[in-house]
Amino acid sequence: MSTENRWLLPEGIDELLPERAVQLESLRRRLLDQCTTWGYRYVIPPLVEFTDSLLIGLGADLDVVTCKFIDQMSGRMLGVRADITPQTARMDAHSIAEDGVTRLCYASSTLQSTPQPVGSGRAPIQLGAELYGSDCVEADAEVITLMLSMFETAGVKRSLTLDIGHSAIYDALFLDAGLDADLEAQIFGALQRKSVPDIERLASTLPADISRKLLSLSALHGSTSVIVGARKALGSEPVVVAALDELEAALELVRLSYPDVDVYIDLTELRGFRYHTGLVFAVYLEGRGSAIAKGGRYDNIGAVFGRDRPATGFAIDLKALVDDAERQKTDDLPIIAPQSGDPALREAIAKLRLAGRVVVIDVPPGVALAEADRLVERRGQWVIERDSAL
Repeated sequence: MSTENRWLLPEGIDELLPERAVQLESLRRRLLDQCTTWGYRYVIPPLVEFTDSLLIGLGADLDVVTCKFIDQMSGRMLGVRADITPQTARMDAHSIAEDGVTRLCYASSTLQSTPQPVGSGRAPIQLGAELYGSDCVEADAEVITLMLSMFETAGVKRSLTLDIGHSAIYDALFLDAGLDADLEAQIFGALQRKSVPDIERLASTLPADISRKLLSLSALHGSTSVIVGARKALGSEPVVVAALDELEAALELVRLSYPDVDVYIDLTELRGFRYHTGLVFAVYLEGRGSAIAKGGRYDNIGAVFGRDRPATGFAIDLKALVDDAERQKTDDLPIIAPQSGDPALREAIAKLRLAGRVVVIDVPPGVALAEADRLVERRGQWVIERDSAL
């Protein structure tokens, strides 16, 4: 690599410079504090794990985006986490192993082999909350409500839309239909992309009953009236009826806290990794084409760790959210202190820092701050004065 481009970062990998980094860290703390007030306990999963633990039972889509390398200590394959949810499922099943409901939250970096559509490149900072041990709709509603409260806590001004669906509907219609695995994958992909030409092409190759279900499902997205349409079009399927009942019940509970939230029903909501087993949901901000938060129910992950527990949760991409979050400002300017061996000055600096003030020691060739106060000695006392030179 030439000296001219040694500063270049890999494609999709970015860095946060001071101002944006401070805003993101402030946002991270506020959102984690919000999770704490709801009873979610903070955990820090490891950055890397053996792939036979990190990826087991999670399907090919997560495997594809996971960066892997050989562990020089053991010779086994390691993976850098692309998604933290499976790690918390392992922690719940094996490391914590509590009875009853367990609530966990986290905020850490992830790494993915290809850039994601929300604009965070290949290294999103993922903040999320997971609820283990309850399969009731009240648990789903709690997680969705907490997710919506994140945007309120962040001070987001753009209007948001809750996009919600139910993965069991797709599973009931197509996974159990005896289709060839490659054909089923094509159907999943076409629905995921909302590609009408591909859906129509695939429908023309399917048996009449399955073709009708595919075309009906592909049209079932929009206002809450979609649920009524789904009951008419797909109501003969008991699993579909139960899924629609769950969806309606969850929305009713969410609206107790957010009665005016815009809701978009999408029964082809298949975004994200394919480990979801029930309600799936996402939040879209006005003017943003990709979901900034997403989640859902995933009851099967813990089984591979020897403890099959129901689970639901969500994750937010902090890098995607930070530019829309309210900026935290302070009226306190940084303070420039001179170089001095005066014990009184050192004591004054320590007290100011203990009180949360920023104190910068003035070392040659000088401190470059647009605005600042200064510590100056007046009659034997160190006092704060506005720096008129700045």
